[in-house]
Amino acid sequence: MPDLTLEFSNLEVQRGDRLLFSRLSGAVSSHELLFVKGENGSGKSTLLRCLAGLYAPDEGTVCWQGQELGRLGEEYRRNLLYLGHLNGIKANLTALENLRFLCTVEGSVHGNRDIQNALHKMGLAGFEDVPARMLSQGQKRRIALSRLMLSTAALWVLDEPFTALDVHAVEMLQSVISAHLENGGIVVITTHQETPLTTDSSRTLWLGRQP
Repeated sequence: MPDLTLEFSNLEVQRGDRLLFSRLSGAVSSHELLFVKGENGSGKSTLLRCLAGLYAPDEGTVCWQGQELGRLGEEYRRNLLYLGHLNGIKANLTALENLRFLCTVEGSVHGNRDIQNALHKMGLAGFEDVPARMLSQGQKRRIALSRLMLSTAALWVLDEPFTALDVHAVEMLQSVISAHLENGGIVVITTHQETPLTTDSSRTLWLGRQP
């Protein structure tokens, strides 16, 4: 991957009478991991949505490769994989059908074998043809996270990706994220769980009071 940079400058978001954050600036580049941490309600998810271009801050700018997101449109979305609290899973589709649909929406077309391999690595072997409505919350999360193994996006913005996962799935996800960073990708992540992802190229951005 070429060298890439996501920058944000003087971001401010206010919800009603409550100021979530202000004068928030930073940058994250190829091979780097940015942890966004803070108390519940401090604005972590809102910040990630701003960085993904899904929420417009009241003040400030977000730039990808030096250009504001509003000017990039589809070009930015091709470089982005955003995973929020909602999995985007359709209840009546099978695990295989759901992952195929999610990849197509992102503009990433894969054959059934690649999709099955991704599901297997995330611990869903034997559940490929089971409708999502019959799966647990952890299994639904695994379907959504399987996108990471098939994604060609350089920037991953992940909001609490480890939620509802067992130990094996957490370890698998950590290895996938580490490989993405080694290949020159960028990861912005929130998580309440302790992970061994911290490296020399990882940094932490605190919202609100730092413990």
